[in-house]
Amino acid sequence: MAIAFPPTSRYALTPTGTFVRADGTPVTYLKRRFVPAPEKFALLQWHRVVQGERLDNIAAHYLGDPEQFWRLCDANRALRPDELTETIGRKLAITLPEGIPGVPRA
Repeated sequence: MAIAFPPTSRYALTPTGTFVRADGTPVTYLKRRFVPAPEKFALLQWHRVVQGERLDNIAAHYLGDPEQFWRLCDANRALRPDELTETIGRKLAITLPEGIPGVPRA
Protein backbone atom coordinates (compact mmCIF):
# COMPACT_ATOMS: atom_id res chain seq x y z
CA MET A 1 0.00 0.00 0.00
CA ALA A 2 1.48 3.33 -1.07
CA ILE A 3 1.23 6.43 1.07
CA ALA A 4 0.00 9.39 -0.99
CA PHE A 5 0.57 12.96 0.08
CA PRO A 6 -0.57 16.07 -1.79
CA PRO A 7 2.15 17.75 -3.87
CA THR A 8 2.31 20.66 -1.39
CA SER A 9 3.11 18.35 1.53
CA ARG A 10 6.62 18.28 2.97
CA TYR A 11 6.38 14.50 2.63
CA ALA A 12 5.32 14.41 -1.05
CA LEU A 13 8.77 13.33 -2.27
CA THR A 14 9.78 11.34 0.81
CA PRO A 15 10.33 7.69 -0.09
CA THR A 16 8.51 4.89 1.69
CA GLY A 17 9.66 1.55 2.99
CA THR A 18 7.87 -1.62 3.98
CA PHE A 19 8.35 -3.53 7.19
CA VAL A 20 6.95 -7.05 7.35
CA ARG A 21 5.69 -8.09 10.78
CA ALA A 22 6.33 -11.57 12.16
CA ASP A 23 2.80 -12.57 11.11
CA GLY A 24 3.53 -11.52 7.52
CA THR A 25 1.53 -8.28 7.62
CA PRO A 26 3.30 -5.55 5.64
CA VAL A 27 3.49 -2.09 7.23
CA THR A 28 4.31 0.84 4.95
CA TYR A 29 6.18 3.73 6.55
CA LEU A 30 7.88 6.97 5.55
CA LYS A 31 11.63 6.90 5.42
CA ARG A 32 13.51 9.68 7.13
CA ARG A 33 13.12 13.12 5.61
CA PHE A 34 16.31 15.16 5.74
CA VAL A 35 15.87 18.90 6.07
CA PRO A 36 17.52 20.56 3.07
CA ALA A 37 20.30 23.07 3.55
CA PRO A 38 19.10 26.70 3.44
CA GLU A 39 21.59 27.33 0.63
CA LYS A 40 19.28 25.30 -1.63
CA PHE A 41 16.61 28.01 -1.45
CA ALA A 42 16.47 31.21 -3.50
CA LEU A 43 15.80 34.17 -1.22
CA LEU A 44 12.82 36.34 -2.14
CA GLN A 45 12.87 38.70 0.83
CA TRP A 46 13.30 39.00 4.58
CA HIS A 47 10.58 39.23 7.21
CA ARG A 48 11.22 40.64 10.69
CA VAL A 49 9.16 38.95 13.43
CA VAL A 50 6.95 41.24 15.53
CA GLN A 51 5.24 40.62 18.87
CA GLY A 52 2.39 38.10 18.72
CA GLU A 53 3.08 36.79 15.22
CA ARG A 54 2.33 33.19 14.35
CA LEU A 55 4.17 31.17 11.75
CA ASP A 56 1.00 30.01 10.02
CA ASN A 57 -0.04 33.63 9.50
CA ILE A 58 3.38 34.53 8.11
CA ALA A 59 3.15 31.56 5.72
CA ALA A 60 -0.34 32.59 4.63
CA HIS A 61 0.84 36.15 3.97
CA TYR A 62 3.95 35.31 1.94
CA LEU A 63 3.20 31.85 0.56
CA GLY A 64 -0.59 32.03 0.25
CA ASP A 65 -1.17 28.94 2.39
CA PRO A 66 -0.84 28.66 6.19
CA GLU A 67 -0.07 24.94 5.88
CA GLN A 68 3.17 25.80 4.07
CA PHE A 69 4.75 26.96 7.35
CA TRP A 70 7.14 24.01 6.99
CA ARG A 71 8.76 25.73 4.00
CA LEU A 72 9.72 28.61 6.29
CA CYS A 73 11.13 26.09 8.78
CA ASP A 74 13.24 24.44 6.08
CA ALA A 75 14.53 27.74 4.70
CA ASN A 76 15.48 28.97 8.18
CA ARG A 77 16.96 25.72 9.60
CA ALA A 78 14.24 25.32 12.21
CA LEU A 79 13.39 21.87 13.47
CA ARG A 80 10.82 23.28 15.90
CA PRO A 81 8.42 25.71 14.17
CA ASP A 82 7.82 27.85 17.27
CA GLU A 83 11.48 28.82 17.44
CA LEU A 84 11.02 31.03 14.37
CA THR A 85 8.65 33.43 16.15
CA GLU A 86 10.01 33.26 19.72
CA THR A 87 12.49 36.09 19.27
CA ILE A 88 11.00 39.48 18.42
CA GLY A 89 13.04 41.10 15.65
CA ARG A 90 14.34 37.82 14.22
CA LYS A 91 14.81 37.93 10.46
CA LEU A 92 13.15 35.09 8.57
CA ALA A 93 14.15 34.19 5.05
CA ILE A 94 11.17 34.03 2.70
CA THR A 95 12.27 31.80 -0.18
CA LEU A 96 11.17 29.99 -3.27
CA PRO A 97 10.61 26.24 -2.84
CA GLU A 98 13.73 24.08 -2.74
CA GLY A 99 15.35 23.64 -6.13
CA ILE A 100 13.58 26.53 -7.86
CA PRO A 101 16.23 29.05 -8.86
CA GLY A 102 15.69 32.72 -8.29
CA VAL A 103 16.71 35.56 -10.56
CA PRO A 104 20.02 37.05 -9.44
CA ARG A 105 19.75 40.72 -8.48
CA ALA A 106 16.09 40.88 -9.54
